[in-house]
Amino acid sequence: MDRLQFSGKTILVTGAGSGIGAATARLLAAAGAGRLVVTDRDAAALEALDVPCPVTRLVGDVADEAHWAAVEPHLTGLDHAVLNAGVASGSPIAELDFAEWRRVLGINLDGAFLSLRAVMRTIGDGGSVVLTASISGVKAEPGTAAYGASKAGVIQLAKVAAREGATRKVRVNAIAPGGVDTPIWDQTPFFRALVDEHGGDRAAALAAMARMATPLGRYATAEEIAGQIAFLLSDAAATITGAVLASDGGYSL
Repeated sequence: MDRLQFSGKTILVTGAGSGIGAATARLLAAAGAGRLVVTDRDAAALEALDVPCPVTRLVGDVADEAHWAAVEPHLTGLDHAVLNAGVASGSPIAELDFAEWRRVLGINLDGAFLSLRAVMRTIGDGGSVVLTASISGVKAEPGTAAYGASKAGVIQLAKVAAREGATRKVRVNAIAPGGVDTPIWDQTPFFRALVDEHGGDRAAALAAMARMATPLGRYATAEEIAGQIAFLLSDAAATITGAVLASDGGYSL
């Protein structure tokens, strides 16, 4: 268990205002993090994040290069990073507006690149990084062109960074969740329609979708994904780099 501790470590978490990012920030703080640097474009959500360690809150868009110019000075002594910020989208290719394609790729892929570039410039030797990808970056489904392409790009970014970081013993991995019970679902038209079909009962809609989509019959919680991220960051995963951990309840089988 000691290998899953982060005593005194400085850790960056992007997209920390809600969902997987917030759960991961809370877990790492509880595991002894010395300082968290957290960023999100939702100022109120970021301010509401309650963690038992010193925290630097930086509001901004991960796809804005100027934001990272402001963040980098706060990354001195960085030990670990969780690059999690992202948005969802859903539309068939023939109906997909180019503006929506650019929005999703901008936040999910440009944002991942800018985040990773800042981290690779500042992280100390022996550090570790986890990028939040998605099983949509591995398995094709109708209506996921923009989101899936962005997450496939995140996976490749993680692999390239793993090769580049290896000389300094910096490990870089990606996690590819399937369905996770987070607010990101509410951004997708098909899920909002499903909730309507269930009389506005969001939990029932999510449970029904999980039963149909996964052999295990359920989706993950944000806290479960946070625990898997913590493992990949930790010394317990000391020989794991360039890997993609599928955490999808068997959806991709």
